[in-house]
Amino acid sequence: MRAMPSTLPAVDAYIAKSAPFAQPILESLRETVHKAVPDVEEAVKWSMPFFVYKGIILANMAAFKEHCSFGIWKENVQPLMKRNGAESDARGGMGSFGKLRSLDELPPAKELKRVLVEAARKIDSGERDANWKRPAPRTRPPAEVPEALAAALKKNKPAATNFQAMSPSCRREYCEWIADAKREETRDKRVATAMEWITAGKKRHWKYENC
Repeated sequence: MRAMPSTLPAVDAYIAKSAPFAQPILESLRETVHKAVPDVEEAVKWSMPFFVYKGIILANMAAFKEHCSFGIWKENVQPLMKRNGAESDARGGMGSFGKLRSLDELPPAKELKRVLVEAARKIDSGERDANWKRPAPRTRPPAEVPEALAAALKKNKPAATNFQAMSPSCRREYCEWIADAKREETRDKRVATAMEWITAGKKRHWKYENC
């Protein structure tokens, strides 16, 4: 392979270890990225080659047993998914262009460079100033403790201590189980069972799984 600026030996090794069909695809993608964005740097994240521009991920590529993938982060590449007026057969899989099995399935280098340049421009202008982040988990309000359960816990200090030490999801399971009782008799029976289990430090589904 021709030497390119800001290349990483680990990416060289990744390509060399890839299947023969994948190597020319990865080499072509790598060369196109460097030509489009000369200041891009290489990195290996999650065991895959990444292209990083000014500390922000620009693109990444990967090789699998029967196909490759290439993704340009935060860019709409649907126009490049066209082949002779029809959408490419290289669909499915990860990345922006689906499953790539040959050089023929790559977008034209000129068009690919255009999208990469635009992606870099957005980083330069500040339109994109961060990498992808996992969405923060949605927090739910604390479970409302049914009156019957609250009264029983008030009379049983060890159970109350164990109940408060449980995770919010475990407490919620007990509360919803009792609140869902349709009849008073069923509710009382569930409260009695819940108190027995909670006093013993057991979760609602202790028979089947750990909370």
